[in-house]
Amino acid sequence: MLFIEYPKCSTCQKAKKWLTEKGVEFEDRHMIEENPTKEELETWYRASGLPLKRFFNTSGMKYKELNLKEKLPDMSEEEQLALLATDGMLVKRPVLVGESFVVTGFKEKEWMEKLGL
Repeated sequence: MLFIEYPKCSTCQKAKKWLTEKGVEFEDRHMIEENPTKEELETWYRASGLPLKRFFNTSGMKYKELNLKEKLPDMSEEEQLALLATDGMLVKRPVLVGESFVVTGFKEKEWMEKLGL
């Protein structure tokens, strides 16, 4: 399993602690130092079944700076994925990538379900 995080993010810290306490093995990845590629994001988006907007950190400063609330509706999926790949701070965090699922953000109930706990 791949756990993509921004270490200073309190939600990421909480999720990481939760995974560790549950005994879940995962590979850790810093989303700023190793930003997800467009190809990875597209694969995860397709596997997640989630709307693409769920991959954006809509409460982040970068999202607001770029006025993406206004711009995203007029952008194609291709353009949105390319934009996400430009800056890890635009990506909703944490992201947990399993063999058969992808989740963004940390909702304990959803994670329990996806992990079969």
